[in-house]
Amino acid sequence: MSAVRLYCMLGGLAAVFGGELTAQVDSARERIEAMEFEPLSFEQPEPDRHEVGEVPVLVLEDHDLPLVTVLAGFEGGYGFFPRSHYAAATGLPPLLRYGGVRNMSPESVDSEIERFAIQLSFGSGGGSISSSMNVLTEHFEEAMTLWGRMLTEPAFEREEVEIWRGRQLESVRRRPDNPSSLAFSEFNHLLYGDHPIGWEMTPVDLDPEALTRERLRDVHDRIVCRDNLLLGLTGDVSWPEARPVLERFVARVPECDEPLPDPPIPDVPARPGVYVMHKESDQAVIVMAHPTDLPLADDPEYFAATIGNAVLGGGGFSSRIMERVRTEEGYAYSASSLWTTPRRYPGLLGAVTRTGPETAVAATRTILETMRGLGTEPPTKEEVQTTIDRIVNGFVFNFDNASQIVSRTMSHISQDLPENWLERYLDGVQRVRPGDVAEVFDTHLRPDDMTILVVGDTTRIGRDRLEELGPVSVLEAP
Repeated sequence: MSAVRLYCMLGGLAAVFGGELTAQVDSARERIEAMEFEPLSFEQPEPDRHEVGEVPVLVLEDHDLPLVTVLAGFEGGYGFFPRSHYAAATGLPPLLRYGGVRNMSPESVDSEIERFAIQLSFGSGGGSISSSMNVLTEHFEEAMTLWGRMLTEPAFEREEVEIWRGRQLESVRRRPDNPSSLAFSEFNHLLYGDHPIGWEMTPVDLDPEALTRERLRDVHDRIVCRDNLLLGLTGDVSWPEARPVLERFVARVPECDEPLPDPPIPDVPARPGVYVMHKESDQAVIVMAHPTDLPLADDPEYFAATIGNAVLGGGGFSSRIMERVRTEEGYAYSASSLWTTPRRYPGLLGAVTRTGPETAVAATRTILETMRGLGTEPPTKEEVQTTIDRIVNGFVFNFDNASQIVSRTMSHISQDLPENWLERYLDGVQRVRPGDVAEVFDTHLRPDDMTILVVGDTTRIGRDRLEELGPVSVLEAP
């Protein structure tokens, strides 16, 4: 039983029995208040930096469990290729997992994975693909051999390619059924146009000729090569033990024939106005934003924007948009702001919500009024400090386990951020003051320049009410 709980119990008894027990409680309180504890301290574990065959390797030993985890990140994704390669680049990670290996069928690969109890993951984004392998330490070498073959010797079995293609076609067919997915994909296309960020898979992209073995191999060979590779290692193995295993793994990865081209920088136009897409639904999805040129950087303005976004709508129930839209007006269960800060191209500043069609215009107007209100009622000291405290108090959860630490460090390296970015981030947000947040909103937030997309039942929303927000353009539903 904790001392505080004991004190509370004694206090309750004293209220009942009084007298002698009260004196005992006072004595207990004095002893509790006299207690001294060592100050809590936290030191971030830092991975060691090594190199194998000119491939950087981040290593953080963790001997709590007899497990080893290896993470591989390859620069390159569909954003580096023309639209003709979109499907092949998107399908590469799942087909590395399920498409078989040279001289091994997919079933044989699955059997080996099961035999050694290997946990694998394969993922991708527009700019990179990633994979991880986790296994008992005693099977480390066997698992690395199989995983290395899966990454470097894919068979791209036709049957598995067709299974993946069929799933994608079904996903394309079902996309219009989900108003939220439809709204976000259409909004991206509205602002980013024919740029990888604005792409959505279509049946044309999934034509069998776009997923030939030759096309898949071309994409694979351009991405899965040594110059694009970054490795991470955690778990119950020392560096001298792991090094020869990693050397054999890296030796499987060929050198890149040529460097990947720089991905295209999108030209994000300002398109103020209201865009509406009809979708019969009891919910209307509202997405609004305008371009902003504030990047992710070790800069006071970025940290002020991070705090500001939380105050405006990214901080949950305590944020202003949530307070107005949900608590005061009851228009929606949730509403939030967004402020994206990519490293190399313009981001977006805006908000999203879902509400009934009849209240779509009112909810939109409320969000815009809340944004404009930042000029007359700038963020308070309490709002800013609450956000800072939440970030600081949650900081330790960035270091739950060794794999998470190494994965985060790899992400920072791939974005050309310093390896100690989290400490710089923590220090930066703690320096933010209310005036900094007010200034960053004054510089970057333009409520009257929002591109506003409403996806919902236009017969219930009302064209005349939408026009109260600005000029209306009707978009064709897919």
